Amino acid sequence: MIRLIGYFFGIGAFLLLGVAGAVALYLGVVTKDLPDYEVLAKYSPPVTTRFHAGNGALMAEYARERRLYLPIQAIPDRVKAAFISAEDKNFYQHPGVDITGLARAIAVNLQNFGSGRRPVGASTITQQVAKNFLLSSDQTIDRKVKEAILSFRIEQAYSKDRILELYLNEIFFGLNSYGIAGAALTYFDKSVTELTIAETAYLAALPKGPANYHPFRKIDAALERRNWVIDRMVENGYVTKADGEEAKKQPLGVNPRRGGAHLFASDFFAEEVRRQIIQKYGDNALYEGGLSVRTSLDPRLQVAARKALQAGLLSYDERRGFHGPVKSIEIGGDWGEPLGAVVAFSDVPEWKLAVVLSVDAQGAEIGIQPEKEASGKIVAERVTGHISAKNMQWAYRSATGDRKSAKSPEGVFGAGDVVYVEPLAEKGEYRLRQPPKVQGGLVAMDPQTGRVLAMVGGFSYGQSEFNRATQAMRQPGSSFKPFVYAAALDNGYTPASVILDAPIEIVAGGQVWRPENYGGGSAGPSTLRLGIEKSRNLMTVRLANDMGMNLVAEYAERFGIYDKMPPLLAMSLGSGETTVLRMVSAYSVLANGGKQIKPSLIDRIQDRYGKTIFRHEDRTCDNCNAGDWQSQEEPVLTDNREQVLDPMTSFQITSMMEGVVLRGTAAGKIKLDRPVAGKTGTTNDEKDAWFVGYTPDMVAGLYLGFDNPAPLGRGATGGSLAVPIFSDFMTEAVKGTRPSKFVVPEGMSMVAVNRKTGMAAQEGEPDTIIEAFKPGTGPADTFSVIGGLDQYVPPEEILKNSPQANQAVTSGSNGLF
Repeated sequence: MIRLIGYFFGIGAFLLLGVAGAVALYLGVVTKDLPDYEVLAKYSPPVTTRFHAGNGALMAEYARERRLYLPIQAIPDRVKAAFISAEDKNFYQHPGVDITGLARAIAVNLQNFGSGRRPVGASTITQQVAKNFLLSSDQTIDRKVKEAILSFRIEQAYSKDRILELYLNEIFFGLNSYGIAGAALTYFDKSVTELTIAETAYLAALPKGPANYHPFRKIDAALERRNWVIDRMVENGYVTKADGEEAKKQPLGVNPRRGGAHLFASDFFAEEVRRQIIQKYGDNALYEGGLSVRTSLDPRLQVAARKALQAGLLSYDERRGFHGPVKSIEIGGDWGEPLGAVVAFSDVPEWKLAVVLSVDAQGAEIGIQPEKEASGKIVAERVTGHISAKNMQWAYRSATGDRKSAKSPEGVFGAGDVVYVEPLAEKGEYRLRQPPKVQGGLVAMDPQTGRVLAMVGGFSYGQSEFNRATQAMRQPGSSFKPFVYAAALDNGYTPASVILDAPIEIVAGGQVWRPENYGGGSAGPSTLRLGIEKSRNLMTVRLANDMGMNLVAEYAERFGIYDKMPPLLAMSLGSGETTVLRMVSAYSVLANGGKQIKPSLIDRIQDRYGKTIFRHEDRTCDNCNAGDWQSQEEPVLTDNREQVLDPMTSFQITSMMEGVVLRGTAAGKIKLDRPVAGKTGTTNDEKDAWFVGYTPDMVAGLYLGFDNPAPLGRGATGGSLAVPIFSDFMTEAVKGTRPSKFVVPEGMSMVAVNRKTGMAAQEGEPDTIIEAFKPGTGPADTFSVIGGLDQYVPPEEILKNSPQANQAVTSGSNGLF
């Protein structure tokens, strides 16, 4: 018996050694190509990039994987407890693999063998980290063995908190959200510190299978799994039984966070910043780099700019009449379903889509588009309202702008027509609205720094993503003239210099160009001041010809209006194409005393670690970081900006443009409690209407026009269309700020001159104005006129340096204003 036992023991030992050898050989093969777990120390996952307004408010988020990385210290204990309870209750006790849990899973799987049920796993959080970071998701024995080996090694190399930190920041939660911080925002629009027990438990339920517990498609399964997690939290002592029972009574409460822009009215601004980030750093930096971008946007000014531009566009558009309904639907049954399927502008919350249910001479009964739940399901409640005849009178005119084509609401639309409406103060009453066909762009800027404070690229980003403030190339018309006059003032002319305002012919390539003043006529010899105040085309052409268009082109390029301007006389009247942003930047140079600026929508960019990688402010201060005061001089902020215009010239042109607002083409339309300078612009056939103006502290400019340039109609000038919008915006923008004045540079002399002759005025002489003169200059002693009645420009002078002269002259600026 002893020999038999020894015999079997020998065989068993031999077999055991053989099995051990085989296992060792297998483990050697398996571990031969194991990935390096030390890469976890350099973990750098794709992280969401966030844009912030100038006041720190979140403006927009961009990510391929919505993730915000949180260190373990920033994750609340309740959140950690929920995931440990749901995934690995022995996390802080096991060495990487939970032997007890593994044995339990094996027993369950043996019991379920042949039943068709999916095998139960026993992966610990550490094993999930090994799988998610270092291995594939293949359901094989080899992968599970590698996972276990890596788990032991990871536990030896990293602390439990570090492993849990990696896990909570990496896992996928569904709805394109990764990591606990991103999931909290995506599902509940909250930070992790604000999550309730019920919300935390639901998020902890998701990693097992986000699609299986979808908050809208599989609500019952989601609630069951969430409540299971709550029970485990109670069982493990993380939550009291009473709190757990209360949490299980709560609905899921999922409130998905929308992507794109989050700050009201910031869509155009955010999209422009997005394009700049991609251009500067590339797609991956934007969508994976976790950048923190502080923009220059002022939310209050942005809302004011949007309101002013929208009001101006609607005012013009409604005078042109009704374009017709958005579409027509069947209303025989439940009108809520087909109406709910019509997409409304998401960024015009003041308006509602409505369907006309019935119409008569007194007005129309309408059904308001039903609200939608977060899941997209249309709510059952149906709301109706009324449009009275007086609140849609503007629609009686046809869209062609002809005389009234309808005498009552019955001639405007019919039952089933879908239209936009705006609620009025009186309950149940609405005003008829329509998206305008005319568009425009507006930019507001700090002239001292170039920071863009507000930008509106059109009526609605939902209507069109094309940004007319930065992407639309339009003729600035007479809003370009100040730079012609600035070039003259910088080169020997004075505001009192007299130019002939009379007809002129220019011949080039067999073509004759006869520019005209807006409205025709001419005023004869007039001062430069009058020329810009009244926006005289003939005077501007003669002035540009007298000093040479090469000089004008040099100044236009110096101010950044054009990259390369053809030296053609037609260009002096603004026949070239540029953008609103460029024009506002150029006017900022006039407003700040002639200092070059770099327009910027971005103040600062930080990488995911908080390191600043870009800063718009490039001024230096050598002694600003002194440790203490030792009777040294106060530190000086060095202004290294290029001086592109004489400060005295800057003041002279500003003073002349103040006259535009007080007496010229914008007279009586801007009423602020501080000085305002600016210039109107109206292009050929009144296709674009401009105004760019400024106070000592802010510059704003805008244009109105159709995207496919077409006449706006007789009388649709910069003064009538653009100036009121500028006035509305600036009135709101300057609220609560202290008025200031344009500073007269030291050394300038102020002399009374005759408005017409430009000569020194005698005491008591009527029609005089105080004019600013540089040292060594002053009013003329004798009356002299620049440009004669028979002024003629040789064709070779126009054709010189430009093979495109013929086209520019013939299609140029006849009638620019």
